[in-house]
Amino acid sequence: MVNPMSNVPNFIKREIEKLEKLTKPVTQRAYKYIFWSYPLIFISLINLIILLFFIPTETIFNSGTVIFAIMGAIGFALSREAKVQRREIMKLSSDYMINRIKKSDIVSDHLKSEYINRVRQQPSRSMHHFVEFLQKENKLSYYN
Repeated sequence: MVNPMSNVPNFIKREIEKLEKLTKPVTQRAYKYIFWSYPLIFISLINLIILLFFIPTETIFNSGTVIFAIMGAIGFALSREAKVQRREIMKLSSDYMINRIKKSDIVSDHLKSEYINRVRQQPSRSMHHFVEFLQKENKLSYYN
């Protein structure tokens, strides 16, 4: 198996590791929510469909229907919470990147503000912009 971080320079690896360390607890929680939500939703929907469409109408309103409906509701609530956790991960990541850009003493203020704006305006590409900033910073520090 090829490691995607094998060709990345060490100065970028260090920053990504710091970022991962910061977001790891929230990421693990989000994965747990996702892990439990989809099976709960799937099982409850399949069983509700069976109960509502294939069981005679006289016995529809029994405790099984209520249990499967509650399971589905819990699954959807966990899925929604996982979505909130993903937003929190994005916010933590972008906050870290912005603070790291602000702390740089090597890069000019104009370049800092340009990269901060890029990270804020394009959150889906923020990691790309951050790596680009780190490369420019390293290049400038090499020449100074």
